Formats: sequence, C-alpha cells, structure tokens
Amino acid sequence: MNNHLRDLRATRGWSQQHLAEQLEVSRQSVNAIETGRYDPSLPLAFKIAELFELAIEDVFVSPSREN
Repeated sequence: MNNHLRDLRATRGWSQQHLAEQLEVSRQSVNAIETGRYDPSLPLAFKIAELFELAIEDVFVSPSREN
C-alpha cells in the first residue's frame, strides 16, 4: 500500500527513530511501512494518522485508487 509517511515525517523534521518511538514500534517497522514492504495493522494506521492530525485516507493510498 502506498503512503505519504516519508513526506509527512520529513516535513516535521522527524527521524524514523523518533517516529518509531512515538508509535511504539521499531525503526525497521517505520522503514518497512514507508517503503511499502509492510502494511500496518488498522490500529497502527489510525495511530499514524492521529499523530499527524490527518484522516487515514490522507496518509495511506488505497490500492484501488492509485491510478
């Protein structure tokens, strides 16, 4: 699943480690989500959206809407 996590994190000047600490996951998990190698669970996706004060649809792109 594509997402805007890397851009959102960069605009805030956060490292992957900082974001990982905020989300209570590993830095490797943040990297895997950013690169699309791992789709977060629904609770984690909501936690990410809430952290950036965005709707979940503003962070994650539905595969059916990518084109």
